[in-house]
Amino acid sequence: MDSIEIQPVTGPIVGSICPPGSKSITNRAFVIAALANGETRLKGVLDSEDTRVMIESLRRLGFKVEADSAACTATVVGQSGQLPIDTADLFLENSGTSIRFLTALCALGTGPYTLDGIARMRERPIGDLATALNQLGANIECTANAGFPPVTVSGGSVGGSTQVAGNMSSQFLSALLMMAPACESDVTIQVEGELVSKPYVRMTLSMMRAFGVSVTADGTAAFTTKPQTYGAREYLIEPDASAASYFFAAAAITGGKVTVKGLTRQAMQGDVLFVDALASMGCTVEETADSITVTGPDKLTGIELDMNAISDTAQTLAAVAVFANGPTTIRNVEHMRHKETDRVDAVATELNRLGIRTEVFADGLQIVPGPVTPAIVQTYNDHRMAMSFSLIGLRNPGIRIANPKCTGKTYPNYFQDLSSLCHS
Repeated sequence: MDSIEIQPVTGPIVGSICPPGSKSITNRAFVIAALANGETRLKGVLDSEDTRVMIESLRRLGFKVEADSAACTATVVGQSGQLPIDTADLFLENSGTSIRFLTALCALGTGPYTLDGIARMRERPIGDLATALNQLGANIECTANAGFPPVTVSGGSVGGSTQVAGNMSSQFLSALLMMAPACESDVTIQVEGELVSKPYVRMTLSMMRAFGVSVTADGTAAFTTKPQTYGAREYLIEPDASAASYFFAAAAITGGKVTVKGLTRQAMQGDVLFVDALASMGCTVEETADSITVTGPDKLTGIELDMNAISDTAQTLAAVAVFANGPTTIRNVEHMRHKETDRVDAVATELNRLGIRTEVFADGLQIVPGPVTPAIVQTYNDHRMAMSFSLIGLRNPGIRIANPKCTGKTYPNYFQDLSSLCHS
């Protein structure tokens, strides 16, 4: 299907939904389970392109991984910090978490291991991670283009001290943290500059603790681990908070009421706090022990917001901003330019295509509400472009989403679930 037309709703959206498991937690859980000391059983596992890439890559590295997509479960037999196979070729599509986490994991093996992806992956930086791993004694080379995939990894005696830039991607730090306990000696990681997307690092540390590993932290500036082994266990993965943002937003822009089950503000995922942005725009947010409900207002108010910590929901907020009473400004998200596409420019380009005046800054953008022009929204093979811009079609006819299958990266059934919620 080249494109899909979004059918406008005839009234407020009212209903409840439980999104699939978190991609960020699922892929971290697979890596930690592979490093653990026996069989780990994962529940609530996301079945998507990014997680399938991770599973296939772990199998190529010699790990036994069994997955049941219908039951949303998986078992991983960990090897206590060892890699079963000495050399492998891994193709990671456009999964940033997979290539970054597995580059660090492969540094624990012998090698050589090669990691590559699609054309866009070769434009996504990995040089800071390679430099940090080399400082620990690994041998990481960007073989075609300095600082970018493909990479070749050969292990060594890995341990000691390293530095990693904090302003490009928190995934670099998370990758180093997860592999550090399996190193031969103590590891100290210094973060250079301001760390972006801090909630994802807190997520990593929380999961490491859940699997029995301790980390000494100096805020978000420095981290130290001693050689340790993760303990195998049963682990439940939360619903995806980034995916939940689309359904919360659907309530906001239609004046409806949507409950997302399985999430609270105590979730590990920082993106759950997207609901606070909606509250600032006039929505009502209610919470129970295992759910969050958002009720949309009669009129949404434009806001100015630093979205550095929850940047994966910035595109969602941009879609909501189209229906606000006044401009909305999103700031401090320059690192979004290095995602599946340059998300700052892509959002602005597609909003302008829809007739919505949008000004671009180096670190964000401003959206000025106005009448929406029917058009085909280009998605740049970016799942979040497709899902966020679909929301605009709930209020305006003639909105088509190009390449809807790109949502398979993290949410294969998104359009079905959105339709079910709209007609529940």
